[in-house]
Amino acid sequence: MAVIGILLLGALLWYTAYTFPTKVIPARGGTYSEGVASNPQYLNPLLSHYNDIDRDLVALLFNGLTTLDERGVVVPDLAERWEAGADNLSYTFFLRPNVRWSDGAPFNADDVIFTVSVMQSDDYQWAPWLSALWKSVKATKVDEFTVTFTLSQPFAPFLDYTTIGLLPSHLWARYPVAELTSAQLNTRPVGTGPWQLTQIDADHVRLEPNPFFSGPLPYLSGIEFHFYPDTRRVLSAFSRHEINAIAHLYPDDVKSVLKEPELNLFSSTLPGYALIYLNLNSSNVPFFGDKAVRQALRAGLNRQQLIDEGLQGQGLIANSPIQPGNWAYDADVAQVSYNPAAARKLLADAGWTDSDADGISDKDGKPLRFVFLTTDAPDQVALGRLITQQWREIGVGVETQTTSFAGLAADYLSTHNFDAALVTWELSGDPDPYPLWHSTEIESGQNYARWNNREADEAIEAARRTNDQTQRIELYRQFQVVFTDEAPALLLYHPVYTFGVESKVRGVTIGKLNRAADRFRTVSEWYIVTQRVSAGQAIRLDKSSP
Repeated sequence: MAVIGILLLGALLWYTAYTFPTKVIPARGGTYSEGVASNPQYLNPLLSHYNDIDRDLVALLFNGLTTLDERGVVVPDLAERWEAGADNLSYTFFLRPNVRWSDGAPFNADDVIFTVSVMQSDDYQWAPWLSALWKSVKATKVDEFTVTFTLSQPFAPFLDYTTIGLLPSHLWARYPVAELTSAQLNTRPVGTGPWQLTQIDADHVRLEPNPFFSGPLPYLSGIEFHFYPDTRRVLSAFSRHEINAIAHLYPDDVKSVLKEPELNLFSSTLPGYALIYLNLNSSNVPFFGDKAVRQALRAGLNRQQLIDEGLQGQGLIANSPIQPGNWAYDADVAQVSYNPAAARKLLADAGWTDSDADGISDKDGKPLRFVFLTTDAPDQVALGRLITQQWREIGVGVETQTTSFAGLAADYLSTHNFDAALVTWELSGDPDPYPLWHSTEIESGQNYARWNNREADEAIEAARRTNDQTQRIELYRQFQVVFTDEAPALLLYHPVYTFGVESKVRGVTIGKLNRAADRFRTVSEWYIVTQRVSAGQAIRLDKSSP
């Protein structure tokens, strides 16, 4: 009889479990712990530009006057709104009242004016592009919650510079700007963001909800970042259950983690692109000055193969120097396809033939041969090998050389001492292509290709002078058309950012990224501790949730 009773009880439990609808609801508490192959240096929005973990932490701890939405459009943050003057020379920002720093002190216009004054100082040399812009701007406090910026000339991308995180003047004013990098506040930050730092040591940092933040209360009680010397050790830490998430997974890493059954991968493109710079004004490679040669090199690139084999799928073919999804991207820009036959014809029509049957095209007794530089990162080396093979198939001789990332920038690009080089740019926000492609940036800027095209210059200049987005879209369309035709550099792919999260962490989503830190855009909805209840009970619990 007892056995029958047990069987009946089991049947009843089975019926209850599978007949009545249930729902998994989030429970408050729990810590999200992410492993990173890096260590923080400066938890300061004015110093965080060169380190991924610094940028991630700053994004969670600080706010700017504005921020970027998923299309890269500037939207309000600490400012409720702003007004642009009719002459496009002044911008008045109206600050949100009742905002407090994580130490409880009130936020106001003094903090804005102070942060700008730091970037205007001659002693601030950390981010030259910020200093150069803000030195030309007059910042005026109108009242406690109103600030006006006056520009010396119209500059449409200005709003993008107001996304920089702001510093609390009541704490930072005691430090001279010359001591900005050595101040203890860089490891004890006070911000207005949704999270505050509560613990930091050599191995990890812990963030907890900022009690003065007015946004939604997160389910998580903490976010931790654990530091490791390299990605391999991050992966090992996940396998040992030391962490429940993995920050940036590189192509080789993605392949290795697919065997982790409890790891969910989230991917999205990052703003920017990888490209091959061609030195257009070098006596070593005069043939790069011929548009037909550049177009042939582009047609000879099987970019999908590069992404599939060199990057393990972690990329999206790039056809424009403006990111797809950005408001200025022209979807009708010519889609250049892999066509080795067309590449060989372009070369032949330009006088390049294999006269000595050595597999390399030549003209006037000189071979179509050059040195191709990549960094020594494994994925870049793999790409270099594939590109060399692809160009060899169309009769182009390539010698691939590798160097460090720092060496590529300092020893080759900035000195224009290269033939061709594989480079990846991280770009965000306003699509202004001036720094990379305007002719004034050839000698001391970042126009490493030495591209000098008057039509492109005029479109870029005009787009900087107007705040009318419709006009800017048309001007950037013109720029994209010229760029595609001229092929001053060979666009390869837009990089994909992938991170991994243990399956027990729920609510994680990913949209378009303006920066890697945007993966935390919905972190207030993430949760770990869950319980399964009946649907009716879930309704009651939802209504009673704090």
